[in-house]
Amino acid sequence: MSLFNETSRILRTVGSVTYRGLRTMEPLRAPQDPKVNTTLSGVDTKPQPPTAGAPMECLNPTPAASTPDQETAPTTGLLPGETVVREGKAAILFPSANEVFYNPVQEFNRDLTCAVVTEFAREQMARRGVTVVVPGEKERVVVNLADEKKEETEMQTGEKGGEEPVVTSSVGEHCKNGLRVLEGLAASGLRSVRFALEVPGLRSVTANDFSAKAAALIARNAQHNGVTHLLQASQRDASMLMYEMRGKKDRYDVIDLDPYGSPAPFLDAAVQAVGEGGLLCVTCTDMAVMAGNSGETCYSKYGSVSIKAKYCHEMALRIILHSLDQRAGVYQRYIHPLLCVSVDFYIRVFVRVHTGQAMVKNSASKQALVYNCVGCGSFHLQRLGKRTTQGKHIKYSAATGPPVGAECEHCGHRHQLGGPIWGEALHDVSFVQKVLSAVSGNPSRFGTARRIEGMLSMVTEELEDVPLYYTVDNLSSTVHCSTPPLLQFRSALLHAGHRVSLSHACKNALKTDAPPRVLWDVMRCWEKSNPVKRDRLSESSPAHHILNTEPILQACFDVREDANPQSRRRHLTRFQENPEPFWGPKARANAGGGGISSDLEDRRKQGQNKRKNQITDTTQLKSFPCKRFRKGKCTHGEKCCYSHDLEQTDKME
Repeated sequence: MSLFNETSRILRTVGSVTYRGLRTMEPLRAPQDPKVNTTLSGVDTKPQPPTAGAPMECLNPTPAASTPDQETAPTTGLLPGETVVREGKAAILFPSANEVFYNPVQEFNRDLTCAVVTEFAREQMARRGVTVVVPGEKERVVVNLADEKKEETEMQTGEKGGEEPVVTSSVGEHCKNGLRVLEGLAASGLRSVRFALEVPGLRSVTANDFSAKAAALIARNAQHNGVTHLLQASQRDASMLMYEMRGKKDRYDVIDLDPYGSPAPFLDAAVQAVGEGGLLCVTCTDMAVMAGNSGETCYSKYGSVSIKAKYCHEMALRIILHSLDQRAGVYQRYIHPLLCVSVDFYIRVFVRVHTGQAMVKNSASKQALVYNCVGCGSFHLQRLGKRTTQGKHIKYSAATGPPVGAECEHCGHRHQLGGPIWGEALHDVSFVQKVLSAVSGNPSRFGTARRIEGMLSMVTEELEDVPLYYTVDNLSSTVHCSTPPLLQFRSALLHAGHRVSLSHACKNALKTDAPPRVLWDVMRCWEKSNPVKRDRLSESSPAHHILNTEPILQACFDVREDANPQSRRRHLTRFQENPEPFWGPKARANAGGGGISSDLEDRRKQGQNKRKNQITDTTQLKSFPCKRFRKGKCTHGEKCCYSHDLEQTDKME
């Protein structure tokens, strides 16, 4: 029997929590049939109709009488070759073959998402009169503006109504007025299961995936973790599922998109399917495109040209925010970023989506083009629009520019033009501080709590109104001098009257409101005490132009106390080391179900560290095919150190 048919077998509960045998679930229908509703058996054998907007292909609709206590016991057994992966409170079943995508390195991503969604749920549920309860967390009071106004009215009129009972919502409980969550590309359903087990104040969680095997695995994992009263497995096209929700009153409160690669195909549907003030969580792993390797591809996906520069990781964050705001503006909606981070090999953004024609008019003034010097790396931003306020009147006009000349004023080289990018703040600091307070006050809740605390601490220290950054090592490399210590360089800028901060996106980054002229003056002063051999500098090099200009600013490198940020003083985990060997983006899930072939595995092993471990024994080269022989150009004959075996050559191809 195939693995899919084995996966389709589940345990049906009869009467109570006593599990009496295996029953065969109805086979999953093809995603093209929108009228089929295949039901996963739960505690109650009489399923309720799906809620408004729920997918018709939902594999486990919410049972009427399900409670978390009844669902705590695992209801599925392991199939041959399956393993259990534990993360947070979830225990996820995984097939042995690479049929469903899973990357353990992204545990930080999932932990951070649970923390952000929990804080978002706390704020949203407070507006609905519900207090959320998180295990291990001290009681926190969230002010409800409606209650404040009610108390003021009672004090003025002298009337006091009866005390209403406090409504609470704990993790794992179904909340009638709770949030509706959609994970559009759920794979194994790990993130959705963790939502159901760790985030309070939820009404429903829809875990969707287009793969039939992934959808079946999601259903089994929901049953295995006892969350079928909250989690619904769906086998649909993610875009179509979200498009069906646009314009409806009861849209999703939270949408999470974590695709393999670019999220661009799903963004248009996502900004329409999320409710008013809802939370949109997006992951991008196509960093090669967003970091400047393929600017033309980046434009085709996100409507922005990326630049290969030292600030590429923050620019990638601003590119995805620009794309989200542009797509939302088509529907008279706009975004408000809560938290945007660059982590390891991907970026993650959390934004709220609002509706308002007046606010959408500000969109052009929030976007900016980037002029980047190819010689010295100096950059300038050019806003796309101009917004001026005259009393109560607001005037919108075209921006004036450009901010630079035909050549760089510092080194004489040309400029690259990138963008447009998001030019406003990346984070809502007040919201980030709430998340940070919750995580630091309950560190046992997440496995990566130390790293979350370190990163969010750095985020709160960043300059909000300063886009992009410089790096000290790149400034030193440009003028060919030794690198000044970070604290001394920061102190020099502070002594000059400018603001400066670090960046979570790069270890040696400097975010400052100082213009490039001041930065190069600081480097000129540093070079005077640490001179370089100027006779070796080419007259056309950026270093020659920069160092031959006398500094206007006389920099002071005395270390100031405020030059060392709190996150650095407390030795928080800001930039962790590689979590495991060969970590990073994993291979795409194999739809055929055969896992990684042995030939591909052999080729991977042969290619690992081939530049570090150079082969000195020429006899070992016979295991590699001769590329010149393949093209009919090899003249060495039998003396060639590479293989002329055509079968081996074809196999390697």
